[in-house]
Amino acid sequence: MRKIIKIFCVILFVSVLIYAVKDAVSTEIREASVPVVSEKVLIPGGQSIGVRMDVKGVLIVGLEEIQEKDGEKINPGLLSGLQIGDMIISIDGKNVYRADDVKAMINENKGEVILKIKRNDEIMNVDIKPILSDEDNTYKLGIWVKDKTAGIGTLTYYDPENSTFGALGHGIVDPETNSILSVDTGQLLEVKVRDVNEGKEGTPGEIQGIFYHADEPLGSLEKNCQFGIFGSTYHPIENPYYRKPLSVGSKSQIEKGKAYILSTLSDNRIKRFEIEIEKINDNDINEDKCMVIKITDKELLEETGGIIQGMSGSPIIQNDRIIGAVTHVFVNDPTRGYGVFIENMLEAYE
Repeated sequence: MRKIIKIFCVILFVSVLIYAVKDAVSTEIREASVPVVSEKVLIPGGQSIGVRMDVKGVLIVGLEEIQEKDGEKINPGLLSGLQIGDMIISIDGKNVYRADDVKAMINENKGEVILKIKRNDEIMNVDIKPILSDEDNTYKLGIWVKDKTAGIGTLTYYDPENSTFGALGHGIVDPETNSILSVDTGQLLEVKVRDVNEGKEGTPGEIQGIFYHADEPLGSLEKNCQFGIFGSTYHPIENPYYRKPLSVGSKSQIEKGKAYILSTLSDNRIKRFEIEIEKINDNDINEDKCMVIKITDKELLEETGGIIQGMSGSPIIQNDRIIGAVTHVFVNDPTRGYGVFIENMLEAYE
């Protein structure tokens, strides 16, 4: 009987020991488990879009001489140190929002004023004395200014998680100053493509369109920077090719070889066109010319000759991942151009 009891105790001890060991191992495995992180997903774009933007402040795009009553010609802006590309923020402490504000404030004051301007990333004050023009008897600073811009491009992505968008793949710049414009307010609009001008060597082509349903914008603009324009949409945006979102491809996942772009041409439908990724430049993360691409799709080449103005922002798809967007065309070879990493666009909007 004692022998049986002894055997029973040994069995019980071993069972308890095995259970304790299993529980410890299980706990260690649970504690060592790494949570799975979901991949970022986006709805690809490809739609032609219109951009209507009010510039924050007033941009100086030109300087001119003003003729006084005695016939002498003077350029007050140049003498005061103003430069093309300067942004006028305020006059005598009063904020400036429109080009007409400058003329009104100068003629209300008539004497020397202080302009607060932004030059690149530097804020400075400039003293300037207006000149009474002999031409129309109004006071002038000898500057040309603008406060609005508009254009056509292509939507790159729609983020269903937070109803935001990215487009163009490069910033909107003033053609006279080549400076990136700061957004005050702006809207994303539907565009109806009216015509397509084919690109040729030395002469970039162009998508021509009209703003459609301008009183019902697709969204609002919030940022204009080196990597594109960004903002929020008023309604979800869909893509006929990709009903479900695609994973974001990192630059390490991009390969040389076949890929696709999505663009809208004269038939006003998003189409998918084949391209070749010829070069990948992942050395400079702040670059907006990260890939060299070549159009290989016969249909696209026949209609446009390659990459044309208005296709900027066309999403680049490879291995069912959205990896970037078209940004620039080679002027001397419209079949080739540059693309930006989608990672760069997303990081720019954060």
